[in-house]
Amino acid sequence: LPACRNSKLFIKDLHFDEVPVRIYFPRVPSASKRRGLIFFHGGCGMFGSIRSYERICQYIARKSDSVAVSVGYRLSPEHNYPAQTLDCLTATVHFLKTAENYGVDPDRIIVCGDSAGGTFSARICQELVNRRDIPKIRAQVLICPFLQALNFNLPSYQKNAFIGFLSREHTVHFILKYLKKDCSMKEAILAGSHVPESMNLKYRKWIDPDLIPERFKLGYKPPLPTSFLPQVHEETKELFQTSLSPLLAEDAVVCCLPDTCIITCEHDVLRDDGLLYKKRLEDNNVKVTWHHMEEGFH
Repeated sequence: LPACRNSKLFIKDLHFDEVPVRIYFPRVPSASKRRGLIFFHGGCGMFGSIRSYERICQYIARKSDSVAVSVGYRLSPEHNYPAQTLDCLTATVHFLKTAENYGVDPDRIIVCGDSAGGTFSARICQELVNRRDIPKIRAQVLICPFLQALNFNLPSYQKNAFIGFLSREHTVHFILKYLKKDCSMKEAILAGSHVPESMNLKYRKWIDPDLIPERFKLGYKPPLPTSFLPQVHEETKELFQTSLSPLLAEDAVVCCLPDTCIITCEHDVLRDDGLLYKKRLEDNNVKVTWHHMEEGFH
């Protein structure tokens, strides 16, 4: 579908190395190169499109006087995981290399995304920390990001288990659909039976209710112990890859990440993913700006 017309923006549909993108340019001339923003939409890697995020991207481009690039990555299940992350990476690298062609300062480009788009943003920044052939990403903006698939019993998952739009059960159901896995494993994953004790011990330093500030733990009850199911673990190993769980990246990577803005919402199962990543970044001396929406939903 064509872009909505906007009197304050030029809008172009292009391809960055075969990945479809829509670029929003402010019409008012700029005396210097503009800032750039590359946006990855949400939708669990299965829903959403450039078109469905048209108003948001127009708003960002206008209000920030930036050149915004919306990425139309391929969707699951037609395109197998991790095609989505690879498309986002391809588009980002292309924009970093060619930014000046679009009147953008290559040293002032940020990545941004909501929900699964936040997952892709976090992962792209991790992928690029050691690249020396392209400019560094200036910052990342993570809006209600999904960042880990180990623990679905964190305080925010308990508190918002039955909240509309994205319930606790829907979250795991969508992840299994995204990975094209058998959804009958949902209950086992919700219980934590997909994670061996050795892995729980290894990652407890990063994913644990004790790391969540007390104000967010009102009414929290530690879940009952569950039995580890090796077959479920074997079937869902992708859940522990950093492309799906960026929160599991090593400190050597996290300490090199750019300035970060994290937005969390009170009535969101993913709230604690953002809080845990915030802590990890701060522990690694990464500058973090955090906005929490007290009445916000995913």
